[in-house]
Amino acid sequence: MPPNSPTPLLARLSAIILGLVLSAAVSVAHAQALPEVQRLMKQGQMAQALEKVDIYISSKPKDAQGRFLKGLILTEAGRTADAIAVFTKLTEDFPELPEPYNNLAVLYAQQKQYDKARAELEMAIRTHPSYSIAHENLGDVYAKLASQAYDKALQLDSSNTVTQTKLSMIKELISTSSKPGVKPGAAAVAVRPAEPDKVAVVDAAKPAPAAVPSKPAEKAPEPAAVVKTAEVKAPEAKAPEDKTPLAASGESEVSKTLQGWASAWSNKDVKTYLGYYAGDFQTPNGMARKAWEAERTQRIDKPGKLQVSVDNIKVALAGDKATVRFRQHYTSASLKTSTSKTVVFVKSGGKWLIQQERVG
Repeated sequence: MPPNSPTPLLARLSAIILGLVLSAAVSVAHAQALPEVQRLMKQGQMAQALEKVDIYISSKPKDAQGRFLKGLILTEAGRTADAIAVFTKLTEDFPELPEPYNNLAVLYAQQKQYDKARAELEMAIRTHPSYSIAHENLGDVYAKLASQAYDKALQLDSSNTVTQTKLSMIKELISTSSKPGVKPGAAAVAVRPAEPDKVAVVDAAKPAPAAVPSKPAEKAPEPAAVVKTAEVKAPEAKAPEDKTPLAASGESEVSKTLQGWASAWSNKDVKTYLGYYAGDFQTPNGMARKAWEAERTQRIDKPGKLQVSVDNIKVALAGDKATVRFRQHYTSASLKTSTSKTVVFVKSGGKWLIQQERVG
């Protein structure tokens, strides 16, 4: 954003002690009334925006996008308790959406309730394992919790030089990314608020586009202590154009299995759907298999029509393992999304079963 551009919608959250990223994107069906609300939010006309979004919600009380925008407006207006109530109700009504959990974590962190913030971020990641914002925010929360723990340890034993060193490292890590004007060494991390135009109202007829940083070259370098090294990958060997009949047959089997998995999901045939997963399936965050199956069953059995389809399927075979990349289209009574996914199949007992599943 240029230096002379208007203050971001959520700039007032810069006082939050952690560098949490307030997400402002929920992929739901396009709503004609909401662009006007977004325009008012960008202009800082929060009272008018709140009035219009309340009118919209009164006509569509189950619409997640409108309710999410209301939570953002209340946050900007400083009505933290009301914003928490809105986002909490969204997590209850739409447990599959990671953004409300993330925004609850931001608000709890603002109140220095870091244990609550951690719990919400873990829920966001469980719902959406590839949600990078939640992973980044969780790291910041852990850093603050570590700082508090080391401070307490030094209160009990001020001569512990090892703890002193650890605390200094944590504070240096936290202060490195602080905003200009924050004194060096202060235990604060600059908030990177989401811009107003990131509040997405997705066209129901079009897949949601992947977010692309506008100016990656201007990104500030990470502190030396946490610099992420780039992974050097060897060039991928290209498969020969003329595939053997055996390879073509294997790819066809895997593709049909993927289609069957999507069909069972659409038909809410939970037993068949769960039967597509291998015994060693890697559940999100190491969640117990029974707990994961119960959670999936609850979500699939929710009232209303469900439609799941896949396309742009690309299969890469490697013996009894197949990596499949595709586009998944999900539609329910309250949500419509289009996401790139990767699924790893393993062949067991003559069947292709899902061993890993991730977004992206």
